[in-house]
Amino acid sequence: MAGRLNHSLTQKESRERNFKISSYTGGTRCRSNNRKRVDKMGWVTTAKVALLLFILSVEFNVGLQEKSASKSFTIDYANDQFLKDGEPFRYMSGSIHYFRVEPSEWRDRLRKMRMAGFNALQTYVEWSSHEPEPGFYDFSGILDLETFLKTAQEEDLVVILRLGPFIDAERDMGGLPYWLLNRNPDMKLRTSDPSYLKYVDDWYSNVLLPKVKPLLYENGGPVIMVQVENEYGSYGACDFAYTSHMRDLIRSGLGDNVLLFSTDGSGTGYLKCGKIPGVYSTVDFGSGGDVTKPFGAMRLFEPRGPLVNSEYYPGWLDHWGAPHSTVSTETVAKSLDDMLALNASVNMYMFHGGTSFGLKAGANQGSKYQACPTSYDYDAPLSEAGDPTEKYFAIRDVVKKYLPIPSGTVPPASPKYSYGKVQLAPQGNMFQFKSVLQSVTQKWPLTFEQLMMPNGLVMYETVLPFRIADPAVLSISDVHDRGYVFVDTYFVGIVSREQQLFNLPLSALPNQTITIVVESQGRICFGNGINDFKGLTTNVTVNGYSLSGWKMTPIPLTNITRLSSALRKLHDMTTSLGLSRSELTGTPRGGMAIYQGSFNVPNNSSHPQDTFLRLDGWGKGIVWVNNFCLGRYWPEVGPQVTLYVPRGILKKGANTMLVMELEVSPCSIASQCYVTLQDTHVINGPTPKDESLGEQERGLIPFPPPPRRAAPFLAELSSLMSNSLLKVVSLLPGVCSSRHTSASSGFLQVSHLGSLLQGV
Repeated sequence: MAGRLNHSLTQKESRERNFKISSYTGGTRCRSNNRKRVDKMGWVTTAKVALLLFILSVEFNVGLQEKSASKSFTIDYANDQFLKDGEPFRYMSGSIHYFRVEPSEWRDRLRKMRMAGFNALQTYVEWSSHEPEPGFYDFSGILDLETFLKTAQEEDLVVILRLGPFIDAERDMGGLPYWLLNRNPDMKLRTSDPSYLKYVDDWYSNVLLPKVKPLLYENGGPVIMVQVENEYGSYGACDFAYTSHMRDLIRSGLGDNVLLFSTDGSGTGYLKCGKIPGVYSTVDFGSGGDVTKPFGAMRLFEPRGPLVNSEYYPGWLDHWGAPHSTVSTETVAKSLDDMLALNASVNMYMFHGGTSFGLKAGANQGSKYQACPTSYDYDAPLSEAGDPTEKYFAIRDVVKKYLPIPSGTVPPASPKYSYGKVQLAPQGNMFQFKSVLQSVTQKWPLTFEQLMMPNGLVMYETVLPFRIADPAVLSISDVHDRGYVFVDTYFVGIVSREQQLFNLPLSALPNQTITIVVESQGRICFGNGINDFKGLTTNVTVNGYSLSGWKMTPIPLTNITRLSSALRKLHDMTTSLGLSRSELTGTPRGGMAIYQGSFNVPNNSSHPQDTFLRLDGWGKGIVWVNNFCLGRYWPEVGPQVTLYVPRGILKKGANTMLVMELEVSPCSIASQCYVTLQDTHVINGPTPKDESLGEQERGLIPFPPPPRRAAPFLAELSSLMSNSLLKVVSLLPGVCSSRHTSASSGFLQVSHLGSLLQGV
C-alpha cells in the first residue's frame, strides 16, 4: 500500500511539473511579452489570498470565542446558583447507570426521565468493567459510555459524570478492579500509595480522560460537571494528598474550565475529610425531616454557591435475606418539593436502578457481611424493567412546579410476556466439570485474587493425611464467602461468612479427599473493607491441625468463551461415559450441577418482549440466557424471587438457558426439572425475618415429613458439639438460610439430614 501511494504521488508531482514547464516555456515570445503582466497578476493574487486568510483567521478566532462564551457552565457564587451559558440554571437530575441497562433500552429510560421534567443525567463510570483485566479495555455493548452519553444529549439531557475510580454503587469492590489486589496484596486503596496511583493514573490519563474530554459541554458535548473521587469522607484514610492528586489528574486531562465537585454525607464528620480545595462540595441525603439541616452542613464548607443534593434517595438498596426496601411516595415527593423550593439542584439516586447483571453485585459489611441481590430496583420512579410507577408521576407533578415539562406523553410500560416453562436437563456436576478445567497446586490455599479469578467459584481440594477423631471439628475461620464441604463426593455441610458459621463436624478417614467449593457473593463495596479478598483466606484446620497440599480449580463463570468451551468438553465426556441422569448431579438433592434447556420466542413483530425468570424449587445459583449472564438467584432467602430478562438479550426462535445450581433442584423427577418465564416481577418476596408465610405460600416445593430416625442422631450431636456447630449441622443438606428461623425449619433440616443418612 505504501509503495502504491508513493508511486501515485510521484505521478502527481510529475504532472504539476509538466504543467509549470508548459506554462512558462511554451515559447520565448509568450514569456517575454507577458512577463510583467504575469508578475503583476501574481502579486495581486498573493495579496488577495493573504487578505482572505486573515479574514478567515479573525472569523475563526471570533467563532471560538463565541463558542466558548456560549458553551460554559460555572458557579455564580454571589447569587448562589449555577450559570449555563451565562444564564441561571438549576438542574433536576436522575441517576441511571449504563452498565445496569441493556443498550437497546437506554433511550427509553432516558426519554422517560426527560418526560418527568428532569434536565440532567448523572452516571458513574465503572473502572472494573472497562478494564476487567490489566491492560484489557472494553467500551463495547453495555459498556459503550460514549454512545450512552450522546444518547442522553439527544434526549435533551446534560450530564453529571462521576469518574470514580471508586464508585460504591453496590458494585463488587465499589467498582475498583479486583486485580489491584493481585498486583499488591498490601495496596492501600483510595490513598496516595504509589502502587495504587500507578494504575489509577494510567487508567485516567491514557484511557478514560481522553474519551471524556470531547464530551465536555465546552467542547459541544453534554458533560457539565465531573466528580472527584466519591464520598471520600466516608472512607477512613482521610488522605488529602490523594484527593488533591485526583483533582489535579482530572484537571490535567480535562482542562481548567470543567466544573469539579465532590459528594459526601450530610454531616461535618464526612465533609471534613471529603472537602477538596478548588472542588465544589455537595451533600447527599434521603427523604423525611427538615431538608435545611443537611444543607446547613454543606454551608459550613461552601458558604456561597448553589445548594446541591447529589444523591437524593427515592428508595434504598436491598440485601439477600432482608425485606425489600421501600420509601413512601408521599415522603419522597414532599422532601423533593422542600428542596426545590429552596432553589436547590437535586440528583435523584436512583431514577432507574436497573440490574446488576453477571456477578457484579457487591456487598456491605455492617454488623455482619450482607450480599446484594441481582436486582437494583431501588424502589425508584422507574422500575427495574423501566416501567413508570406511582412514584414517577408524583415526582413529575412536583418537578413541573419548578421546571417546564416537555410536551408529549410519557412513554408507556414495555409489554411483558409469559414464555412459560423451560424444561431443563442435567449436563454434569462440579466434580465432573473440574476434570476438564485447569488446576493449580500449592502447599497453602490461594485466594481468588492470587488465582486471577474475578468472581464466581473455586474448588479447593486436599487429601486428609492423618487419622482424626470422629467427629472432628473442621474449621474454616475466614471463608469468603460461602463454602460447600464434601468428603470425597459426599456432601457434609456449609460454612458461611454471612451467617458467621465457620466450623463443621467432620467424619473422614485418612486419604479421603476434602473438597470445599467456595463461592464469592460479592466484594464489599463501601467503607474500609473494600480490599475484600475472596476464597479461603486463611488456613483450614481439623482439630487445630492445618491442612496443606491444596489443589485449586477456578470455575470460569465470568468468561463466557472459556465457560462455553469447558461445557462442550463436559458434554463430550459425560456422553462418552454414558452416565445416567442421577450421576450427572453433584448431590442427592440435585445441587452442584449444571442444567441446560431451551425455549422459543414467537417469530412475529411484537417479540421478543421482557419477561421474568422464576425458579420455584431451586436453591441458589447463577443463570445465563443466550450466553448472557443474568446474575445470581436465591429465591429461598428473598427478597428477590424472579430475575429480570430484558428483551434485548432474546431472539426470535430458539433461545438457550444455562443454570448452575449449587444447593438443591427439583430435578429428581425429570418432569419437574423446569423454570418458568412469566410476565410479572417479584422482588419483595418473603425473607427469613418474615415468618408469617408458610412454605406453600413461599412457592417452595414441599418436602417430605422428617424421618423419625434422624432425631436421635441430632440429639447425640448436640451433646458433643457447641451451639455454633449445631447451627452448622442444620445446614448439612445445603438448604438456604431462609429456612433457619422458621418454626418448621428444624423439621426440614432433620428431614434433609435424614435423606443424607439413608443407606448409611
